[in-house]
Amino acid sequence: MALLTTALAGVVFGLALAAPPGPMNAIIAEESVVRGWGAGFRAGLGAMSADVLFFVLALGGAIAVIDRSPAVRPALYLAGGFLMLYFAVGAVREARDAASFTGDGQGVAKGFRKTFVLSLTNPYQIGFWLTVGVGLLQPGTLDVLSHVPGAGAALEGVLVVETGSPSLLVGFFAGIAIWITAYPATMVAARRRVDAFAPAVAALSAVVLVGFGLLFLAVGALRFV
Repeated sequence: MALLTTALAGVVFGLALAAPPGPMNAIIAEESVVRGWGAGFRAGLGAMSADVLFFVLALGGAIAVIDRSPAVRPALYLAGGFLMLYFAVGAVREARDAASFTGDGQGVAKGFRKTFVLSLTNPYQIGFWLTVGVGLLQPGTLDVLSHVPGAGAALEGVLVVETGSPSLLVGFFAGIAIWITAYPATMVAARRRVDAFAPAVAALSAVVLVGFGLLFLAVGALRFV
C-alpha cells in the first residue's frame, strides 16, 4: 500500500508540474490543433525527453556543474528567450496559414525538436532538477503539493511522501506521460468543434512565447549586469 501511495503521489506531482500554462504547453497546444493529436503528443514527448535527460544527469551528479558556473544561468535565459521569440514567429505563421487539421511529417518532427531544445535551455526546468529533482533521488521526505506553481503555500503539508523510492520516480514520469497524452486530445476535440480554434490557439501560442521570451531576455540581461 505504501508503494502504491508513493507512486500515486508521483503521478500527482508529475501532473502538477506539467499542467500549468507556459511555453511548452503553448507549443503542444499549437501542434495539436494544427496537425493533430500525434504532433501534439510528440511535442510533449520532446519536453518529457529533456526531463529524462536531466534526470539521468542529476543521477550522475553532472547537472550540478551548472550550479557552480555563475555565467551559465544568465546565458541559458538569453538563449531560451531568443529561442522562444524564434518559435513565436513560426506560431504567427501557423495562425495565418492554419486551415487544415493535418500536416506533413516534417512539421510533426519540428514539434518534438522545438520543445526538446527549448527545455534544454529552460533555466526553470534546470533549476527544478538542481533542487527538487535531486531531492527525488535522495532518501527522505518530499512535500509534493508545496511545489505546485502559484498554489504551493496553500497546499503545503497536504501530501508528504518518501523520496528515494523507484515507485515515486515511475509515478512522476507517468504523471507527465498522462498529461502529454490527454492534453493534446483535449485540444484536438476542441479544434473539431470550433473551425476557428486552430488559428486562435496558434496566435495565443505566439503571444505566450513572446511574453516568456521577453521575460527570459530581461532576466538574462539583468543577471549579466
